[in-house]
Amino acid sequence: MTSLLEFKQYVKRFYIKYETYITYVWKFLLALITIVVINGKLGYMDALTNGAIVMMASLLCAILPPNFIVLVAAVFILGHLYSMAVECALIAAIIFLLMFLLYFRFSPKDTLAVLLTPLFFFMHIPYVMPLAMGLLGTPASIVSVSFGLVISYMLQFFSSNAASFGSDGVQEAANQFQGLIDGILGDKAMVVMIAAFAVSLVLVYIIRRSSANYSWKIAVAAGAVSLIIVTLIGDIVSDTQISIPGVILGTIVSALLMLVLEFFAFNLDYSRTEKVQFEDDDYYYYVKAVPKVTVSTPERKVKKINRAREQH
Repeated sequence: MTSLLEFKQYVKRFYIKYETYITYVWKFLLALITIVVINGKLGYMDALTNGAIVMMASLLCAILPPNFIVLVAAVFILGHLYSMAVECALIAAIIFLLMFLLYFRFSPKDTLAVLLTPLFFFMHIPYVMPLAMGLLGTPASIVSVSFGLVISYMLQFFSSNAASFGSDGVQEAANQFQGLIDGILGDKAMVVMIAAFAVSLVLVYIIRRSSANYSWKIAVAAGAVSLIIVTLIGDIVSDTQISIPGVILGTIVSALLMLVLEFFAFNLDYSRTEKVQFEDDDYYYYVKAVPKVTVSTPERKVKKINRAREQH
């Protein structure tokens, strides 16, 4: 355990020392991975799959604010869908417009939630996001996570039904529009997952804000259980045929990952908890103080030996 705590201190010191450069690197990598996933799922416009275009867009995202990555991702998606069928791009543009209006109104700082939700979705562990945002975010993070899910299902829908769009779709625009709306916004599985994620996120947030011992661990466990239960109920009621074993396995993996997050973000020593009571003219105060787990890392000292002096 001491070795892990020392490693944590080294990581924190390294990040503080090179924070500026690390920020550029993670924004570049996140943008690059996001664009590569979009190109892999869609990839209908050859110009956008060009390696030079992908690298330039990623580098541009690295030096601009994180929200710019969301905008670039939307541009790539719309470009690919435009090449596939105009009506697909139009429907996606309307969804993105609503997303940006709500996203920048309620949770403009949750860029990672919007981008990481689709990435984890295609890794089959999207359940990481409601648990993580419940621990690190606020209830407003539901907006970002929900739109991340909408984007995930939208990409999956267009990728799976690409053969049904084309010249015939342009001629039958009205029918095609109705089919697109029903296929994306009428997806019962997406609605069930959004509801499950919202319940789990709020529950995790409420519990981790409490003063109970091991509140983060309890919050993760409660959020994971609620995620499975709500998904199961939604699957039975809506007949969505969601893979419940996959949900259970993915939720367990996500909960284990949250233990790693807790270690770096909220590692407390409850054995040294202190409760203090004091008062002033107007109030009595009851304070519970729980110290963080810390360990001093050994400082490495380099001793220089002057060999020339030894020879004399």
